[in-house]
Amino acid sequence: MSTGITQSTGSTGITGSTGSIGNTGSEVKYKKVLVWESIIVLGAFHVISAYAVWLTLSLQIGLKTLIFTWAMEIVAILGATAGSHRLWSHKAFKAKWPLKLFLAVAQTVAFQKTIFEWARDHRIHHKYTDTDADPHNVKRGFFFAHMGWLFVRKHPDVITKGKTIDLSDIYSDKIVMFQRKYYFPLVLVFCFAIPTYIPMYYWGETFSKAFSMNVLRYVLGINITGLVNSIAHMWGYRPYDKNIAPSESLLCSLFTCGEGWHNYHHAFPSDYKTGELGFGVINWTTGFIDLMAILGLAYDLKTASKELIQAKMTNRGDGTTSYLH
Repeated sequence: MSTGITQSTGSTGITGSTGSIGNTGSEVKYKKVLVWESIIVLGAFHVISAYAVWLTLSLQIGLKTLIFTWAMEIVAILGATAGSHRLWSHKAFKAKWPLKLFLAVAQTVAFQKTIFEWARDHRIHHKYTDTDADPHNVKRGFFFAHMGWLFVRKHPDVITKGKTIDLSDIYSDKIVMFQRKYYFPLVLVFCFAIPTYIPMYYWGETFSKAFSMNVLRYVLGINITGLVNSIAHMWGYRPYDKNIAPSESLLCSLFTCGEGWHNYHHAFPSDYKTGELGFGVINWTTGFIDLMAILGLAYDLKTASKELIQAKMTNRGDGTTSYLH
């Protein structure tokens, strides 16, 4: 449904991967079309989440439910970070089928679009960072990059240039394509039904509390992911490449299990660590992948050499170092 509003993609003072940090925003106009289904559903979920927060703060949620909610949050985050991001979007490592299956289920628990859509959008994001072809272009504002991009139809450039992205590896992945084909039934089961049923069946939690806490878990997940698209593209140091918007964000890394070292990630997108210092510096996803490698489930882990990193910092960095060097 069209609102009849035309919107200009103005500048926030930040440019994409091929630009510089300055007032060079695009002025291309297009008609903004709201996606009311997303607005209504996500709006309702945020209201339910507020109720869950009230239940928690008023001590009406038991310890078992709190621990279970936190555990499911970690599973969902790993599905997005280790799965749809590092494995499928960047091919930063390879995984044997049991690990791929686990990550596909975990990514379904996260309910952040299909793996196919996630990888496609993310590859477009890297190729056309912070331009009109970027699905969550930060130059359209903090809220748009954080979550608002889910509430409007894509900019024509996203669709046009998205068709140039190579997705042959994604199409050939049977697990990814199975999830894509049966996505909504799988979401109903793994994102909503099972996480709601377990607290009710095993320790007698009420439906309203179990369901609302699960919705809170989901809403926290999409907002945590949004931090990388918003905060980590606006504020922070740029020790590896001062000419791009993505920055090093300790806050994002704390919440996203290590996805906030974003200047490094855009400088070295194929590095499975998505950060120079790996697991020891608030990068639990890297620790998970390292553990899977020890167990023989992950292999061919890609990483940038120290020499390449130092050369990049010397030639293109802003003179700072990562937070915990």
